[in-house]
Amino acid sequence: MASPVHPAQRAIAALPIPDEWEWELVVRPRRRTLGIDIAADGGVRFAVPPDADPREVADAVRSRLPRLANEVRRRRERPAGLVKELVDGTGFSYLGRRHRLRLVPAGAGRRVRLHQGWLELPRPVDRRAGGRSVVDWYMERGSRWLVMRMPSYAGLVGVAPKELAVRDLGSRWGACGPDGTITLHWAVLQLPAALVDLVLVHELCHLRATGHGAEFRGHLRRVLPDADERECLFADEEPRLWRGAVR
Repeated sequence: MASPVHPAQRAIAALPIPDEWEWELVVRPRRRTLGIDIAADGGVRFAVPPDADPREVADAVRSRLPRLANEVRRRRERPAGLVKELVDGTGFSYLGRRHRLRLVPAGAGRRVRLHQGWLELPRPVDRRAGGRSVVDWYMERGSRWLVMRMPSYAGLVGVAPKELAVRDLGSRWGACGPDGTITLHWAVLQLPAALVDLVLVHELCHLRATGHGAEFRGHLRRVLPDADERECLFADEEPRLWRGAVR
């Protein structure tokens, strides 16, 4: 027997949403307000609480349609994922600074490291193992940097996150868990510090406000008055981030 259709789904379907969009509505028991997530391929997911008022949901989606349309188009038109070649001289960015790769002899205790401006990689057994080693380096080094970075921003936002994690989040750049855990995608560590801070503060603000409405924007802009400018820069840079593919 098919599951009943939530009234908010009918309300969204009645809006002038482009025919080519692929979208879905999911009901999240822990949500209090509308949430909108756009996947890497441009698919849109609307998340609502079980008792969501369909008219309020429709009004909220309608007000955001122009911005959503721009983001869906941008994600559909983004170039194919960047692939790195693990050879001497390949460029890798960390916190906005570019470092060239240097393969060094493998040996006991040898690990990926930054040394005299080079990103040194112990010669891997194969390219996939090498790619994983570099990704692991971003996660380990980035975690240490972010753990030192987070307390001051958490204080400005007025929250006390449970912990911070850095891992692969797929198509998402950050996440705020229901238990208060803040997670960032390791790939954002390639960006300048100001843009990594944007992702961090964005997720911290979700501990104060769900969704991306006026309350959320108020918290974000109070901590980062230039958040709009940073978001424009982030939108330009994120399609060019390396996500671990090697050849």
